[in-house]
Amino acid sequence: MGSIERLRWLITRDPAQRADFLAGLEEGERKQLFSHWSYWARPEQLPPDGDWRIWLICAGRGFGKTRAGSEWVGKIARSDPDARIALVGSSIGEARAVMVEGESGILACHGDGPPPRFESSLRRLTWANGAQAFLYSAAEPESLRGPQHSHAWCDEIAKWDNASDRAVQAWDNLLLGMRLSERPRLLATTTPRAVPLMRRLMDEARDGSIAVTKGRTWDNGANLPTRFLKAMRKQFGRTALGRQELEGELLEDIEGALWSRSLLDRCREVAPGEDITRIVVGVDPPASARGDECGIIVAGVTAGGNGKVLADCSVAKASPERWAQAVAAAMQAWNADRVVAEANQGGQMVESVLRAANCQMPIRLVHASRGKSARAEPVAALYEAGRVHHIGQFARLEDQLCGLMAGGSYEGPGRSPDRADALVWALSELMLTTRSDPRVLRV
Repeated sequence: MGSIERLRWLITRDPAQRADFLAGLEEGERKQLFSHWSYWARPEQLPPDGDWRIWLICAGRGFGKTRAGSEWVGKIARSDPDARIALVGSSIGEARAVMVEGESGILACHGDGPPPRFESSLRRLTWANGAQAFLYSAAEPESLRGPQHSHAWCDEIAKWDNASDRAVQAWDNLLLGMRLSERPRLLATTTPRAVPLMRRLMDEARDGSIAVTKGRTWDNGANLPTRFLKAMRKQFGRTALGRQELEGELLEDIEGALWSRSLLDRCREVAPGEDITRIVVGVDPPASARGDECGIIVAGVTAGGNGKVLADCSVAKASPERWAQAVAAAMQAWNADRVVAEANQGGQMVESVLRAANCQMPIRLVHASRGKSARAEPVAALYEAGRVHHIGQFARLEDQLCGLMAGGSYEGPGRSPDRADALVWALSELMLTTRSDPRVLRV
C-alpha cells in the first residue's frame, strides 16, 4: 500500500483505529503523514474552485480557520518564489502569536521542507525559494498604503479595530496594493460579527464577487476535546452568542434596540483594569413562586466611575428559597456591599425571602415607576459613552439587552428580560444614584 493509499485508508477509520495506527509509526513517518494537508483537510478548508479574487471563511470558533490559512499561505510560498504575501492581524502581536507562531500557524504547518525563516524585527518570513510574507497590523492602516503584494491572508477581520473606520481603511489600503500578480488572491478568515467591514463583504458576496465558506465549530469535532464541545453546547447552545461564535452565523442587530452586538463587543474586557471600589448584586425576582427566571447580576464601579459587569448568576424556574440562596451566594462570592432588588412584585415578601437566606444581607428595595425601556435608556447611554465594560461574555444577558427596544417593547428571548432588568438595577445603583459622602456637622 502506497503512502497516499495508506492516508486515504486512515482517513476513513474511526478515531480509535486512527490512534492505534499513528501510535505504531515512528516520529519521522508521522511528520511525513501529517504533511499531506490536501488529504487531511475537510473540503471546506481547501480553496474553492473558480476564478475568485477574495475567499472568505466565515465560521465558528475551532472550525480550523487558522490551519486553513496557514496551509494556503505555505502552499503559495513553496510553489511561487516571487510570491509576496501580506499577513494582516488585528495587531502585530496577534499576527505573530496566531498566524506565524501559533499551534496552527505557518511555522507549524511548513510541510516536508524546511520552515521559513522568521525575522521578527523585520516582521518578515522568508522561504528557501525566495518567497516572502510580511506582518501588518490592521490597527495601523497607513502601514498598508505603500507595500505591494501578490497574495494576502487577513485573520479575524471582524475583530479589527473599528474606531475611526480603521478596519475598512486597512482593508482598502491592502486591496489597492494587491498588484504584484496577474491573479492576486486574498483569504480572509473570521468568526462573524455585525461590524461594517463584515456587512460590506457579505453584501459583495451576494453579488458573486467573493467566494464564501461557512462552517460551525462542530464541523471540526473530530479534532476538538469532547469535554469542550459539551461545555460549549451547554453554555452557549441556545443563545444568540452561540449562533455567532459556534454556528458561524452573522447576527444582524434589531433596528431600534438600545444595545447592539457591536456596542457590546466594544465594551468587553478580559479583566477590570482598574481597582473596583464598590460591588452590588442586582436582582429582578420572578413574579410567581415558580417564575421563569430570577435575574441576578453582579456589577462594580471603579474609582474613576467606570462600571464593570462581573457575573451573571441568574437562575431559572427556581423556588423563592433557591433564588434567594443564589443571591446570598453571589453576595458572599463577590464580597458585595449590598443587594438591590426590585420590589414591585411581592414587596416586603422579597426582602423576607432574602433575609431568610442571609439575615445580615444589606438590602435596598427599588420600585419601578417607569417602564423597562425608560429605566434602561440611561444605562445604555453609559455603554455608548464607553463607561461600562463586560468582564467576559454573558451570552443570555447580552441576548436580552439586544432585545430591549427604545420604544418600550421587548423583542429578545423569553417572555421578560429578567437578567437585563437586574443589570439595570445594579448599574443604576452604582452609577446613576446620587450618594452623599458623610459630613461632620458643626453647631
